[in-house]
Amino acid sequence: METPALPIPEARTLVPPSLRGVLPVLIAIPTLVLFQWALSGSDFATYLLSVVGVNIILAVSLNIVNGMTGQFSIGHAGFMAVGAYIAGYCSLQLKEVALSFLPVAASDQVLFTVALLAGGVAAAACGFLVGLPSLRLRGDYLAIVTLGFGEIIRVVVQNTDAFGRALGLSGIPQYSSPGMVFFWVFLVVLAARRIAGSSHGRSLWAIREDEVAAEAMGVDTTGYKVRAFVFSSFFAGIAGGLFAHFVPIINPGSFTFVRSMEIVVMVVLGGLGSTTGAFVAAIFLTLLPEGMRSLFGALGTEGSLAQRVDQIRMPIYGLLLVVLMLARPQGLFGTKEIWDVLPRWLPRKRRGLA
Repeated sequence: METPALPIPEARTLVPPSLRGVLPVLIAIPTLVLFQWALSGSDFATYLLSVVGVNIILAVSLNIVNGMTGQFSIGHAGFMAVGAYIAGYCSLQLKEVALSFLPVAASDQVLFTVALLAGGVAAAACGFLVGLPSLRLRGDYLAIVTLGFGEIIRVVVQNTDAFGRALGLSGIPQYSSPGMVFFWVFLVVLAARRIAGSSHGRSLWAIREDEVAAEAMGVDTTGYKVRAFVFSSFFAGIAGGLFAHFVPIINPGSFTFVRSMEIVVMVVLGGLGSTTGAFVAAIFLTLLPEGMRSLFGALGTEGSLAQRVDQIRMPIYGLLLVVLMLARPQGLFGTKEIWDVLPRWLPRKRRGLA
């Protein structure tokens, strides 16, 4: 007669169950306040880190569609443009409005958040309208539709007086800050992590691996794909709204097809399906041009450094992708996260054992 296996005791934790859901937020807020305080007085670092944060939001949100769900969207800049213009327009209309029961700075941030959410909701609505018909089909139809959507948005903005036509929208209040940008970075990473570990995430992974088999097992493939696309579009709109509030002017040239491909490169470089990979690749590819400018400056290269960097940046991105596809086709992290890799290097106790 076999001896029954003893139950393994649950791992002890010092965090009460009631606080486990909100603990990341309680840790993130004071950390971001200190982060914002440390950057005060450094305009270049403030701008550069804001750009890094916006690119992380774009890459992580696109990874939900292109990575977890296995679809192929190449129009993310179009949803970013919707969020940027709607949020910027709302802020311009609320520029002279103040909430009397709050200090001026707090009132500005509340109205800024309202404008951001308006841009995010508008982008999510566009994502729903674009995704619902196209995601019922299989193959590369989503890529074609999103490419067309991005170009339609650019043409509409160029011919709309309220959005400044080709000259762009200027005079938007500069309410954004690295603390606010990285708060939304924290939210999109947290949401992506929670989705990946939930039943919704398992359905998305099943669709990625074999959509026909997932549908045969009762997964509502169209519904899950549309929800993932709307989620991705919402955060793209948020990223656009943040972008519009720390640059002097937004114009259609900021949201071209090249911009969409930059975001796709970040996702592919990091690894399709890896939130950590999208995070790291966004940081690397955003800081790469600045590193190149510093290198050219150290070498004393003649001519406009900015122009030289802009000319060779995209070929370098292409070269990196070619090398990556040959050396590591799954990307830097594949489908793994940093928390899946670290335990290999760090000693840890077996669960349930002292």
